[in-house]
Amino acid sequence: MSPTASASTRVPCSTGWLDVDAETAGIVKHLAAEGTTLEPGDVVGYIYADGEEIPDVLPAPKPNRDIAVVGDDAAEAQSPQPATAAPAAGPGRSDKRIPASPVARKLATELGIDLATVTGTGPRGRITREDVENAAKTPATAGSPAGTTEPMTGMRRTIAERMHASLSDSAQLTMHMEVVMDDAVKLRADLIAEWESEGIRITYTDLVLAAAAKALGDHPRMNSVLTDNAITRFETANIGLAVALDEGLIVPVVKDAGGKPLKELAVESAELAKQARDGTLSLDQVEGGTFTVTTLGMYGVDTFTPILNPPQAGILGVGRITDGVRWDGDTPIKTATMRLSLTWDHRVLDGAPAAEFLAAVRDTLESPYRLLV
Repeated sequence: MSPTASASTRVPCSTGWLDVDAETAGIVKHLAAEGTTLEPGDVVGYIYADGEEIPDVLPAPKPNRDIAVVGDDAAEAQSPQPATAAPAAGPGRSDKRIPASPVARKLATELGIDLATVTGTGPRGRITREDVENAAKTPATAGSPAGTTEPMTGMRRTIAERMHASLSDSAQLTMHMEVVMDDAVKLRADLIAEWESEGIRITYTDLVLAAAAKALGDHPRMNSVLTDNAITRFETANIGLAVALDEGLIVPVVKDAGGKPLKELAVESAELAKQARDGTLSLDQVEGGTFTVTTLGMYGVDTFTPILNPPQAGILGVGRITDGVRWDGDTPIKTATMRLSLTWDHRVLDGAPAAEFLAAVRDTLESPYRLLV
């Protein structure tokens, strides 16, 4: 009788001992004697649960090679569990017939590694976890740089699937427009000073978000989604604010952004961004978005092409504020400029209404005091 089984146990085979990964924990009692030659699928022993009575004489297994339980009552499938011999290797076998431990097989699936390309170092060429890990560190081709492979899981996998689906399932186009931000820069500085005692520090993204909310109210075709060959236009602008995390992006939603004063909007967007970074957002706070604003200006990006957050019809990208020049006759005047990048779904609206929406955002940012009315 062996100690309690956890990840694996050792069973006798024709060549000595073979590691067999257990799918349950318990006490292993061997049925096959050392030196016995077994066929793949033969029962070599039983795993009994802790506290379960272990008979002095083990029951004889049924001749079925696909045996999964002991006894006639299927309801007793969990007690005891048989331990079976590993399948033998052979040419042209599928991954399921390749001799590999369950742990190695699971890891290979997560890393996207074909077991047929892995050399096993275990008994009879059985592939172990270490073999898969080493295969992940091995360059795919000669001359490739050394590196490691990580499974795409969690948030990164969800983002990858959604962004691929977004590009595959919609007709996306992007247009860019320059905004003169002189008055917006002055307004922001004034509001930071005015609201300093309240601990409120408004950002340029807040001004863009407010301008977008106002424009969505005047251009409802942009505030739409396309589902099941029908276009739904929303009366309320729920604007998602993309927040960058180490593991990816998350988009909390400012509900009814157009119906909130600029100060309230700035407070809410700051709180949502904080909760996003702290990992404390609720499901309600990331659902119900009708449009999205995303910014890379803080990273020194001038302009970029954002990807739609499906099923929304539009997303507005915000670049950095740079020094520009406008001319008053022959006199150059220094200005602050920013580029906006609007990606929209051409299935929902055409280029002209999309341009009108973007121009409305620009006009509001160039006359930002209207946001305080």
